[in-house]
Formats: sequence, C-alpha cells, structure tokens
Amino acid sequence: MMTYKFGQDEVNTKLMILKEEFQHFHDYNPIEHIKSRIKSPESILKKLIRKNLEISLDSIQENIHDIVGFRIVCSFVSDIYRIRDMIQQQKDITLISCKDYIKYPKPNGYQSLHLIISIPVFMSDREEQVYVEIQIRTAAMDFWASLEHKIYYKYDKQIPAHLLQELKETAHIANSLDIRMEKLHHEIQHIKDLNATEESLHTMQLNDENFHLPLSLLTSLTKQEESDLSE
Repeated sequence: MMTYKFGQDEVNTKLMILKEEFQHFHDYNPIEHIKSRIKSPESILKKLIRKNLEISLDSIQENIHDIVGFRIVCSFVSDIYRIRDMIQQQKDITLISCKDYIKYPKPNGYQSLHLIISIPVFMSDREEQVYVEIQIRTAAMDFWASLEHKIYYKYDKQIPAHLLQELKETAHIANSLDIRMEKLHHEIQHIKDLNATEESLHTMQLNDENFHLPLSLLTSLTKQEESDLSE
C-alpha cells in the first residue's frame, strides 16, 4: 500500500506542475479541480473475489489497475483531450489503455475519458511500476455521474425503468450544455485575440519594456508620414 501511495504522490505532483505551468503561459487553467483516492485493502479483496481472481500480491499487481484513482474535472470538452495529451507526453508515463466514453457514451449516458497509466516508483532497493487510473471529465459530466452513483446505490443497483430513462435524458442535457459552453468559450477567446492584436498596434517596445501610445499620437504620426510621402 505504501508503494501505491508513492505512485499517487508522483502523479499528483505531475498534474499540479502541468496545471500551474499552463496557467502561467496561457493565462488560463484547464483543470477545475483534482481528486484522488487509494482503494482500501477490503475493496481490493472484494474485487478479486468478484472477478474470481487469485488472492495474492502478484495477482493484485497484475490484474487490479485502479487501486490508485484520479478524477480531473475540466471546464470544457476540449480541455479533456488537451490534458490527456499533456499526460501522455510525460516521458516516464506509459499509457496502458484509453477508453473514450465521451465519443462513445455508455448505454446509460455516462461520459468520461478513462486512462490507465503506469508510472515508476523508485524505492531504496528497487523500482516498482504502479498502475493508476485517471478519469477526465467536465463539470457537467461529473455532476451527472455523481447523481447516477447516488441513485444506483439508493436502489441497490436495481434502478426503476422511468429513472433510467430520466438519467439518459439528463445526460443528453449535460452534453448539450457542454457543447454550448465550448462554443461560448471559443467566441470569447476570439474576442480576446482581436483585442490583443489591436492593443499590440498601440504599443511601442523600448529596452524590453512595452509603452502604451495614445491613439491621438498614433494618428498624428500616421498623418505626418503620409504628408512626407506626398512631398
């Protein structure tokens, strides 16, 4: 369990670095929040029994790949794939599997991107490869999944048909919200880019410092240049 705790720490550090670096260079944070957990020994044992697997340490390491779990919540769908790519670009991370439940939602409407990765943990006398599951989703997807989980256990996994239908419909609503928010995000970014371009036309750089030039001065200089050319 200590090895898995070290694996959790390694991945958490990497995600925090990516989050702060992106914020610094892009003035925008694609990660709303991060949650992580480690399965308890009791949960691991129940999963081995449920899957009819051998109860041993070797069996756990080989077959149970979600002992360490992370959930990354983003603002927009495009952020999900951006974060996936940023994670995969880490040289010491090996991608084991990727399940895209966004492009291919589950029958009940569930959407999320699931990654299983392997990361090395360096002990005093050996190197261990630790499997980690990372789920990446939007806030709307996360809210829906949380609601579905509560209903699932409230009815002891036997959800009435009318509630299943309601869940599917609300999943479509959540997806529609994500699409509209993404469109709004792109429109706002386009306006910011235009303003930045216009602002750059009104500045002058001297000794690595930017100075804002009044529009009246720029107009005067332009007229003077036109006058000189006409002469």
